[in-house]
Amino acid sequence: MKFDAVILAGGKSTRMGRDKARLEVGGQTLLARQIERAREAGAGQVYISGPADRNYADFGCTVLSDRFEGGGPLAGIEQALAVGSSPVLLALAVDLPDMSAEWLRRLAAECPDDLGVIPKRNVFVEPLAAFYPTSARQLAEAQLGAGNNSAAHFARRCVASGLARFRELASGDEKYFANWNAPADWPVRGDCFSEHDP
Repeated sequence: MKFDAVILAGGKSTRMGRDKARLEVGGQTLLARQIERAREAGAGQVYISGPADRNYADFGCTVLSDRFEGGGPLAGIEQALAVGSSPVLLALAVDLPDMSAEWLRRLAAECPDDLGVIPKRNVFVEPLAAFYPTSARQLAEAQLGAGNNSAAHFARRCVASGLARFRELASGDEKYFANWNAPADWPVRGDCFSEHDP
């Protein structure tokens, strides 16, 4: 199944105190790691959604600027849906370092050409490691225009509108969604991290 991907690296990293995209694990920045995962999963074009004041030129991907200021990850998804050439888009947060390319590949295989697939755990939606159809762009635009930047709400609206379906996480899949927002999020592996400056 043909799809593009956007790596969502636009957060302010306030709790982390530095740009999470450039934190290193195993000698590789989180951003480079996610780009690699997306490509290994089968993405054609890979975009980076990031702040205009950060230089990501060294990653070799097209960098997208949000049209909706302060729109959070949903604004990055909306812009990638607008410019992508594939029928489906993988939206992937930069701060999910344990995400697996093989797991993403399996999720992509569950996407028909015009339908997205969004992981969830019981009532908890995982909208930032999910596949959205390009036809969902109008939903994202309307929601952002109304001042609602909740990616989880967008995911639920996609499902309610018949543009996507939920995929319940199997036992053990939760490990892929470990989210690192602050230094305390990696007490065991924190000593292997450093900040990379280009």
